[in-house]
Amino acid sequence: MVRRPVAWIVAIVLFAEAFGIAALNWFLGIVVDRQKMSLAGLDPDMMSASSKIGGVVFGAYFALCGVVALLVAWRDRSPAGLGRVLLISVAVVHAMLGAFAWGPFGVSAFLAMVVMLTLVVLLLMTYDHHNPTATGPAPSTP
Repeated sequence: MVRRPVAWIVAIVLFAEAFGIAALNWFLGIVVDRQKMSLAGLDPDMMSASSKIGGVVFGAYFALCGVVALLVAWRDRSPAGLGRVLLISVAVVHAMLGAFAWGPFGVSAFLAMVVMLTLVVLLLMTYDHHNPTATGPAPSTP
């Protein structure tokens, strides 16, 4: 039984973004390599390699955040430690991408980033720090 589907949705979207970012940067690296483009005298081979490496790193970052969201959904508990930091950082990344996307890509790209930001923040806010179904002593109330 799925009690809170937002974590599953966030995980799926983060995995899709990871693949999309990695594929887009890889494609841009291939385009730069085949056309031998240069920007202000930079080496085209270096630009191609850095685009591919950046895409893989950024895609791996989104995939790692997707794994954290998947673990939150699977365990039905709030993220702790590094997982919480990763989800907060991916929320900030989506806020920055949304702010950047307004000018060059328009309102629809901005709204897509805001929706993803909202989903990540909702994931962080809906899971309590205390899981009542967990085994152990019950918390004492004053």
